[in-house]
Formats: sequence, C-alpha cells, structure tokens
Amino acid sequence: MSKAHRGKGIRSLGFHGRGECPVCKRNNVKVLYEHESGGTKVKLCKVCRAAVKHGKRSIAHD
Repeated sequence: MSKAHRGKGIRSLGFHGRGECPVCKRNNVKVLYEHESGGTKVKLCKVCRAAVKHGKRSIAHD
C-alpha cells in the first residue's frame, strides 16, 4: 500500500508539503490532497478533503 502523503515522498515538496489550507485556514498543516474546483486544482488538508468529498464543506472562491 502506498504511503505517498508522508515521509520520503513529501520531502521534495516546498516546506515538506505544509502550508495553509484554503478551506479551514489552519497554518502549518499538510496540504497534499488535490481537489478540482471550478476548473482549478486546489490542495487541501486531509480533514477538509474528506469534508468536501462528503458535502459537509465547500471551497470558497475569492
């Protein structure tokens, strides 16, 4: 089973895959999960990706 979102796989990313989630606005969380929204790809944290997938949250467009 692949472990693409931890360890050696994320070291090549900027800040080791960490940043601010555009949905929950938390800082320094892993934003590794891509979600396509309105023709653009957005990177989300793990919690928000699940919430968006199940319809609990939506991605706000600026």
